[in-house]
Amino acid sequence: MTTAARFIRLDAQDNIVLAIDAIVAGTEAGGAVARQRIPRGHKMATSAIAKDAAILKYGQVIGFAQDDIAAGDWVHEHNVYMHGFNRDYRFTEDARPTVPAETARTFQGFRRANGRYGTRNYVAVLTSVNCSASASRFIVEEINRSGILDDYPNIDGAIALVHGTGCGLDVKGEAHELLKRTQWGYATNPNVGGVLMVGLGCESFQIPRFMKSYGLVESDTFRTLTIQETGGTRKTVAAGVEAIRQMLPIVNAAERVPAPVSELMLALQCGGSDGYSGFTANPALGKAVDLLVAHGGTAILSETPEIYGAEHLLTSRAVSRDVGERLVERIRWWERYTERHEMEMNNNPSPGNKLGGLTTILEKSLGAAAKGGSSNLVDVVHYAETVTSHGLVFMDTPGYDPVSATGQVAGGANILAFTTGRGSAFGSKPTPSVKLASNSIIFEQMNEDMDINCGDILDGVSLEDKGREIFEHLLLVASGEKTKSELLGYGDNEFVPWSIGATM
Repeated sequence: MTTAARFIRLDAQDNIVLAIDAIVAGTEAGGAVARQRIPRGHKMATSAIAKDAAILKYGQVIGFAQDDIAAGDWVHEHNVYMHGFNRDYRFTEDARPTVPAETARTFQGFRRANGRYGTRNYVAVLTSVNCSASASRFIVEEINRSGILDDYPNIDGAIALVHGTGCGLDVKGEAHELLKRTQWGYATNPNVGGVLMVGLGCESFQIPRFMKSYGLVESDTFRTLTIQETGGTRKTVAAGVEAIRQMLPIVNAAERVPAPVSELMLALQCGGSDGYSGFTANPALGKAVDLLVAHGGTAILSETPEIYGAEHLLTSRAVSRDVGERLVERIRWWERYTERHEMEMNNNPSPGNKLGGLTTILEKSLGAAAKGGSSNLVDVVHYAETVTSHGLVFMDTPGYDPVSATGQVAGGANILAFTTGRGSAFGSKPTPSVKLASNSIIFEQMNEDMDINCGDILDGVSLEDKGREIFEHLLLVASGEKTKSELLGYGDNEFVPWSIGATM
C-alpha cells in the first residue's frame, strides 16, 4: 500500500521529480515508489537512469549518473557528477518583439539634474583606499550621532562605502579599472544626492586621477579630502563632517515626484538558493521582470558562474548575434579564470545550496536564470559598467552576492530584488533590497527579514499572480516604502568591489 505525496515535474522530458514535502519511503510520486526518504526540495528518479546517462530537470541536463540509479532513488551529489558537454547556442531564435504595457505606471522618485530618478536620497562617503576607511566611518558616525539628519526629512541617511583595496595594485591593470568604474558608478547612482570622497594621499588609487578620468570637479555636492593633506585623522573627520553639513540643505531640497516606471533599473540577485528557488521565487521574479520591461524599465541579471550551463537559454533570446556572442565570451573567460586558479565551475553550489536540494552548478544555473523572465537579452556589459540599455541586460559578475550586487548598483541599479530559499541576510545601501522567500517555512522563520512569500506558489498561487504582486511591491518600495532589510539597518557593510588580479 502506498500513499500520495506532493511533488512537481517541471518538464515532460524530466526523469526526476521534485519533492514539495519530504517523500516517505514507500510513497508513490511521479509514477515511481520512493525507495528511501526524499528530503523536501530534493529530487527523486522516476525511471531507471543508467550509469553516465543524463539527468534532466527543466527539460535540460543538470548532471550525469555516477552509477546506475533506480526508479524511486534519491538523486543528489552522492550519485550525480558533471562533465563538459556542448550547449546549443541558438543565437536570436527566441527573441520576440516586446509588447508595451497598455497602461503607463509611475512611482514617486527623486529627479536628478541629469534626468535620472532615484528611489532613495543618500549622502555617501566614498573611500579611495582601505587606509581611509576608519576616518570615513568616523565621519558618518559623527553625523549620525549629532542628530542633524532629523532636520532633513528628504535624506535617507549618510553612509560610508568602505572597502579593502585601493593600493597594492597596478594603476594600469584590470583591478584598478574595476575599482575606478565601481567608484564612479556609486558616485553617480541616482540614489545618491551628495558625495564626499576620502583618501589617504599616497595610495595607488589617486583621487585627482580618478576625477580627471571622468571630468569631475569639486562642487556643492561632490567634495574630496585626503588625510595626509588635511593634517591627520581628527582634522579629516572634522573637515568631513563640516563638508557634509554644508551639503545637507542642498541634498534635502530634492523631493519625490511622479516618475515613469521606465526609469527603474532592477538588480536581480539570488542567494542561499534551495530546491524550490528555481520554480517558485525565481520564475515569479521573472514574471515581474517581464512586466517591468513592458513598461520600458531595465533589469540586470548577473552572477556569471550561476548561469553557467543555462547561458544557451539567454543567447537564444539575444536581440543580435553580437550580444549572444559577448555572453558566451564571458563564459569562456570564467572557464579560463577558474582553471588558472585550479578551481572548477561546479565548485559554486554551496553546502547550504546542497542541503536545500541543489546538486550541480547546472541545476542551480537553470533555476537562477529564471529571474530574467522571458524578455529579450538586449545587452551584455562588464562588471560595474554603466548600463544604458532598457530591457533585460546581463552584467558579468562573480556569484558572490555582495560583490555581484555592488557591480549592479555601480551600473546604475536603483532597486534590487533578492530571492532566497535558505534565508540570506542582505541589504545594499544606497539601493533598497526586496527579499523574496522561495518557501513558506523560511518566510515564517525569518519573517522580519523577508518581504514577500513565494512559497504559496506551491499551494496553487500562479506565477503570473505572484509576479504581479512582486511588481506592485517594487513600485511601493521605489516610492519610499521601507524594505525589511532597511528596517533592520542592513547595507553599511555590503559595498564589496570585485578584487581581481594580483595584490602587489
